[in-house]
Amino acid sequence: MTATKRSHSRAARIAAIKAAAARQLASRGAAALSIREVARELDLVSSAIYRYFATRDELLTALIVDAYDDLGATVEAAEAPVARGRTRERWRVACRAVRSWAIANPHDYALLYGTPVPDYRAPALTIEAASRVIGVLGRIMDDDAAQRASVAPDDAGADVAGFLDVDNVAAVMPHVATGRYVRALIAWSHVFGSVSFELFGHFVGSVQDPGAYFECVVDELANLLGLASD
Repeated sequence: MTATKRSHSRAARIAAIKAAAARQLASRGAAALSIREVARELDLVSSAIYRYFATRDELLTALIVDAYDDLGATVEAAEAPVARGRTRERWRVACRAVRSWAIANPHDYALLYGTPVPDYRAPALTIEAASRVIGVLGRIMDDDAAQRASVAPDDAGADVAGFLDVDNVAAVMPHVATGRYVRALIAWSHVFGSVSFELFGHFVGSVQDPGAYFECVVDELANLLGLASD
């Protein structure tokens, strides 16, 4: 077998393993992910899986990175066509893309933002993929600040160095002023909080139209960020 064929064969086997693991997550949840069960579905022995993923956590990490990358690519693709100067519309489109992806991929969303898997600690290699979405927010804020002489006020006297990992936030949003980090994180966490409340059923008895509510939340957060009006 040539090196190219071996490479294709390995990629196909990895894809099959991840697909079987994803089906298991959908039916049983991330905490119940089992190498043995994945192997059984693929009619393999467990040791065959370990040639590609040394541990269950390594397989779980691969699924997490794939989900983050898929979400990030979806948001980037949705936001990219909007004119750079229309920062408020870019914000709306990006947020809608997050919600649409979550509704279409509830099990992947739960893997990323649901109940943590017991005894699993995400390795550093997940950070780049996880940062793609908030990177979109950073670019929107950067562009908004660059095109206007005045921007929203800084966070009210917040000593961000006391409670934020400033270096990591700066890496994701390199041109956003330190004094606006809190606003940015409030906005993004509220977007995901609203999506989570909808997907996990926490709006029952309070919100009758989650889509309309989400649009209201997004616009209020745009005001918090001080994004230019359309």
